[in-house]
Amino acid sequence: MNLLKKPKSTLPEDSKSKYEIFNLLENPFPNTPFVNKVSEDNRYNGRIYESKIREAEHDQLINNFIKEPQSNPNHIRLGYILDNSYVGRGNGKSAFTLNLIEEINREYCLDLSNEVNKCFGLHISPEPGGRTRTFYDFVDLIFDEIINKNIIKYCLASLRIESIMALEDVSIDFDVDFKDNNDMIEKLNDANFFSDKKINISNMTNAFYKKNEFSKLSSSFPLFKDRNTFFGTHVVKQGDFIHYYKELKKGKDRMNFVFNDLALFFEAGGFNGSYIIIDDFERIPDFQSEKLKQEFALEVRTNFFDGILQNAKVGFFNLILVLHAGVPRLIEKAWAVSGMDRRSPILSEAGTFSKHIIYFNKLNENHAISLIEIYLEQYRIKNDKNNSIEPFTKEAIALLSEKSEFNASSILERAHMLIEEAIKDGIDLINEDYVNKKLGKTQDLHAEHNDISMEESDDLFKKSKK
Repeated sequence: MNLLKKPKSTLPEDSKSKYEIFNLLENPFPNTPFVNKVSEDNRYNGRIYESKIREAEHDQLINNFIKEPQSNPNHIRLGYILDNSYVGRGNGKSAFTLNLIEEINREYCLDLSNEVNKCFGLHISPEPGGRTRTFYDFVDLIFDEIINKNIIKYCLASLRIESIMALEDVSIDFDVDFKDNNDMIEKLNDANFFSDKKINISNMTNAFYKKNEFSKLSSSFPLFKDRNTFFGTHVVKQGDFIHYYKELKKGKDRMNFVFNDLALFFEAGGFNGSYIIIDDFERIPDFQSEKLKQEFALEVRTNFFDGILQNAKVGFFNLILVLHAGVPRLIEKAWAVSGMDRRSPILSEAGTFSKHIIYFNKLNENHAISLIEIYLEQYRIKNDKNNSIEPFTKEAIALLSEKSEFNASSILERAHMLIEEAIKDGIDLINEDYVNKKLGKTQDLHAEHNDISMEESDDLFKKSKK
């Protein structure tokens, strides 16, 4: 029996962290250069983020995309975040886009656009290995992320509360019936709430079905069944949309549902647009034949620019493709054959400025210092503004950055290694000489690290306030 047995080796009573010598709880830096947005460790999921490093790119994107009224028929429907650096992956694009999506969804762009636009954001990263090869596969990713972000749930609540407020025989006290916005969303998707408040579900649903957008929906739209439900035990929920989507034939039926019916439904629910950021976009064309690339490009043109579905008519969904340096050549032929190069050129002509292209430039020395500083700050035992980059010196960070070719991931990965090595060597200050001494061993040390899991995308941000 092992129930009463104890280990012979016990923990010391006062076990101090080995990082205390640096006034740190643990090593602040990731030991691998990949962002894994489902990780609970902030060093890997992109939540440790220094916004001023990408202030120029951020401001350009906000001004050119988000502040531009969606009602303008010439608003940008397809843009690019294009890496200007050829030093490899890891220039901070994933962290940038993840934090941008969180910023968008915090108030659904109302704050960012001075209430001109109310748009939700989706962050999609195709799985490695070529699972997303066709445009129809791509549509499935969009729908999955809509579900992850609870956008349908939000719109159902928005439509219902608007109708309830207009019904004469219903009394709602917002201060008593709802704790907060999230509580309101939950209750307005719960049949028990309508039963307790004696709200006629059919009357409520028919009220918002009078909106112009609902006259253009397919007759089989999931919400239709609530028009004949009174005080029953069921109201249509987001789960019903999931079931409906799965029952649709993969391909054009699902595509029509997303780019027509859902676009109309979201408009009725108060949104006038959405920004879909496709991170690691090259995972799609990397596994496509030339024929598949051209078919994909043609579907983008049809569904975002020239087609008959609602999205093509109004530009509800706006795509932003995140491209590493060199990726444009993978799709430039398909873009040309499909006519996409005239609607959204993937490269701008020399000396010209293109609002739809956000160039992602290399970091500089000051950026690198800010990057190191914010990671250290998150794991300080005691804050010390006078020594915000210790145990590093400015000269050490400058050299580290230079040897890392100012690549953000390489800087962070090597900073992790230098912390570990300094502890082994009993060094309490990482200066220029120590960086020079240790970086010659970088390749050997990296070989010991295990790569983190590259899992499928999931929700990053908290439920947003209305």
